[in-house]
Amino acid sequence: MKTLMLSACVALGTAGVMVAIANATESDNSTVGAYVQDSAVTTKVKAKLAEKHLSTLASVSVETDKDGVVWLSGSAPTKDAKDLAEMITKATDGVTAVHNDIQIQ
Repeated sequence: MKTLMLSACVALGTAGVMVAIANATESDNSTVGAYVQDSAVTTKVKAKLAEKHLSTLASVSVETDKDGVVWLSGSAPTKDAKDLAEMITKATDGVTAVHNDIQIQ
């Protein structure tokens, strides 16, 4: 009887470890996928800003979270340049919201 109980405990413990490992692996994959998606949105925004040949926006930093929310920071020479950066960002595929923290110099 003791052998049967010990075998059952070992089997359950092994199964629990396997489930925990499987869950950790799945969460790692979703984190990597989210990071790649965030990077893609950031790259699209930066490319669109560069496409406009706005050298005045060269000091703008772009960060994207997993939900497609983009944070703009840095500096711009005018309010028009700041507003244009926000407008371009909002028009980019994958962007769900924009937080414009660009400072006017």
